Amino acid sequence: MTHPRMLAIAASLGLALTQLSYAAPQPPAAATQEATSANPLLQASTLPLQYPRFDQIRDEHFLPAFAAGMAEELKDIDRIAGSRAPATFENTIVAMEKSGRLLHRVSATFENLHGANTNDTLDAIDREMSPKLAAQHDAIHLNAKLFKRVETLYNQRAKLGLDAESKYLLERYYQDFVLAGAKLSKADQDKLKAINGQIATLQTTFAQNVLKETNAQAFVVDTRDELAGLSPAAIDAATTAAKERGLEGKYVIALQNTTTQAALAELENPQVRARLLAASLARGSRGGEFDNRAVVQNLARLRAEQAQLLGYANFAAYSLADQTAKDPANVNRLLGELAKPAVDNARREGADLAKLAGAPITAADWDFYTDKLRAQRFAFDEKQLKPYFELDNVLVNGVFFAATKLYGITFKERKDLPVYQSDVRVFDVFDADGKPLAIFLADMYARGNKQGGAWMNEYVSQSSLLGTKSVVANHLNIPKPPAGQPTLLTFDEVTTAFHEFGHALHGMFSNVKYPRFSGTSVPRDFVEYPSQVNEMWAVWPEVLANYAKHYQTGAPMPAALLQKVTASSKFNKGYVTTAYLSAALLDQKWHQLTPAQIPQDVLAFEAAALKDAGVDEPLVPPRYRTTYFSHAFAGGYSAGYYAYLWAEKLDADSVVWFKENGGLLRKNGDWFRKTLLSRGGTADAMELFRNFRGRDAVIEPLLERRGLAPEKNKQ
Repeated sequence: MTHPRMLAIAASLGLALTQLSYAAPQPPAAATQEATSANPLLQASTLPLQYPRFDQIRDEHFLPAFAAGMAEELKDIDRIAGSRAPATFENTIVAMEKSGRLLHRVSATFENLHGANTNDTLDAIDREMSPKLAAQHDAIHLNAKLFKRVETLYNQRAKLGLDAESKYLLERYYQDFVLAGAKLSKADQDKLKAINGQIATLQTTFAQNVLKETNAQAFVVDTRDELAGLSPAAIDAATTAAKERGLEGKYVIALQNTTTQAALAELENPQVRARLLAASLARGSRGGEFDNRAVVQNLARLRAEQAQLLGYANFAAYSLADQTAKDPANVNRLLGELAKPAVDNARREGADLAKLAGAPITAADWDFYTDKLRAQRFAFDEKQLKPYFELDNVLVNGVFFAATKLYGITFKERKDLPVYQSDVRVFDVFDADGKPLAIFLADMYARGNKQGGAWMNEYVSQSSLLGTKSVVANHLNIPKPPAGQPTLLTFDEVTTAFHEFGHALHGMFSNVKYPRFSGTSVPRDFVEYPSQVNEMWAVWPEVLANYAKHYQTGAPMPAALLQKVTASSKFNKGYVTTAYLSAALLDQKWHQLTPAQIPQDVLAFEAAALKDAGVDEPLVPPRYRTTYFSHAFAGGYSAGYYAYLWAEKLDADSVVWFKENGGLLRKNGDWFRKTLLSRGGTADAMELFRNFRGRDAVIEPLLERRGLAPEKNKQ
């Protein structure tokens, strides 16, 4: 994913910001003045490509830098809106593109560090700044004088002689203002501002609750015997985690952000498995300071009120207005068409697992017996794969190798640039002609102060108007092994590394004029498409042969083992698809409510929604339950979790194109880069897809990939 993808909380959700139980620290005035005068955020970094000065940036720099950036941006906007000169594209639209650069730099740096390396101070700053930044957004988009200039230009757009990118920029600005409420009455705009501020605060609260609870209430095991089935390295990690929490003699398994936990596939004790899954499912709903149920109710209500103020039936309709899906009916149709065949497949898979177990199984047993059934059917399991997936080999000889073959770009690690955490690695990226293209950061290990999941972000975005190139980062959450032991990945983690680098390529290959369109600045239901395409190279024979080597002997992965991996590609797809669809359907159910329909009981609504959608399969819990569903309730993918499946339709069809045209060839990479990756958001997303593919996407490759093609369901 992108955009991360966020994190102690006031006990009462109605408290004003100044009433929060934990406020941002306030240094003495003299200290503030000194920090401001030496604040590295107040000017662009002099390091290559404006790479951030992580060695100089301190927590206390952010609040004064935010204040300076916000004041500067409003001054820029006031100058544009108050100009006596008639509106022109240059003095209005281009001027807005150049405005607020300081705030953009501060926000990008803060958001990235807050997601990847947070602490109590950054959390407090996030709580303070979220509503303030929402108000700043409103102050700009609800500025009547400014909107009048934008609207005047929009109405004249056919006569302005603009190039295609500039014309599209004008159209996007106009739509941004309209969706932000520029056409509302003054009274309704005041209501909208209040709602937006509350939403921003609640989203921050939700995200921080998820991370804080994960750290505070990780799964504790009393005896080593209960961990039977885990590898020695995993047990050592659990021992270390317990010691770090002051739990000598016990063992701690940190919880991942998804419902299913990796240890469920290995733990031999069914009672321990059941306790682990129960702990995962209960997050955000067991009372106390991290309970998210009231947050969800308030967020759903406020978003529904926001949407209706803006003239939409519900938040989903509002959110989808500028996505490629366009409206909830199209999303409902896609999810609904796949729900029944996915659940049918999952039930057949569950019956096979019960047969193997010799008794009925529970949801907590699924992964354990899935690994055994995979081993039985295909004569391999994940433990056989991991020795061939050492992290450095995967990154350098897999991810980078594929990019070099496909696009001609090369990488050189550098140790001279500062990093915010010692595990982070930095690489210069050079284009095929040898010229600098971007800087790439790889932050691969899980930490207690790092948000869950995997994501890409940018510290600096490419823009020819501003003369900038990309500084991009990938973040994964791979468990760090004890010192001296290799980092061996699961196959899913390998796929994730390729996926996130697909986002990075989208950012690095950006070749646009306006920062509004840079890199991954595309509709949310399109942004996952290029990254999903990049996953195909993880198992491309030439690529796999280059990185899948035994970490001890250097021996390549046996061809027979690779064939088994390929043969099992549709194995367990019913479960995976159903779990994903359940979460995507929950997201839509919540965001297609009106204010009057917000339920009193969050978990009862969730159960009824899953039953109504036909995905209430007891053996397959949703990938995310409502109370820890950060995609949906911490912002970013609200009413948009369907986007992964929507984009996968495009991805599956594109994989067919690559295979039909010879696969891993420079001519194919150059075409994909030219027609799509380099274009950012400069045109309608589906137009970009058609430019690449030559036609609209068809769904058959997606159905085949997920084992949902009609003929597959007759077995």
